[in-house]
Amino acid sequence: MHIPNGFIPLWQCAIYFVILFIALYFSQRWARNNLDERSVPLMAVLAAGIFAIMSMNIPIAFGTSGHMVGGALIALVFCAPEAAVIVFTLVLLVQALFFGDGGITVLGANVLNMGIIGGFVGLYGFRALRKIVGKIPAIAIASWLSIFLAAEAVAVEMWLAGTFPLIAGLEMMGIYHALIGIIEAILTVVVIMALENVRPDLLAWNQKKKTDDTKSEKLEVSAK
Repeated sequence: MHIPNGFIPLWQCAIYFVILFIALYFSQRWARNNLDERSVPLMAVLAAGIFAIMSMNIPIAFGTSGHMVGGALIALVFCAPEAAVIVFTLVLLVQALFFGDGGITVLGANVLNMGIIGGFVGLYGFRALRKIVGKIPAIAIASWLSIFLAAEAVAVEMWLAGTFPLIAGLEMMGIYHALIGIIEAILTVVVIMALENVRPDLLAWNQKKKTDDTKSEKLEVSAK
């Protein structure tokens, strides 16, 4: 899914960088208010895992690749797509600088696809589905959808750049990532449910629930 240098005109790269800078502005505000000594190490561990799974590439026609992403995982663990923006900006920057995976000029586009689209679709897809299908199916569907839509976004961006044919690009990226998304969905469910069972305090939605319960108890005491 990494777009290499030279596959998108520089003027289009500039647009994606503007989107990235806006996303980073809001992400650093979120980080300042929400990251602490407990969540920073967790983010670092997850970033290392993201780096590893994204290094397992499957070549796809027209010059890009298919791989697991993990945008939904990051956003779900921290209950914030901003966390995915931070993680993917750092991971993709390191991959581009030192491993030749992706590129600096297309960093904005790659973060848009994997971090912004992946994170937003993963988190808000989960929230929309949770009451309908239950927690675990919602995690699986949202994470699958996050990687599938991110892959299709790559195809559209490459078509706009004159690099991909639109229909063939959508088909190739869609088919590969529909299959890869099944593995991603399973991995996301396994990691989140493992945290839920072993360290539920690390999941942001449990912290929020605890805060809400505390506020409710205080209101009940005040009412008495």
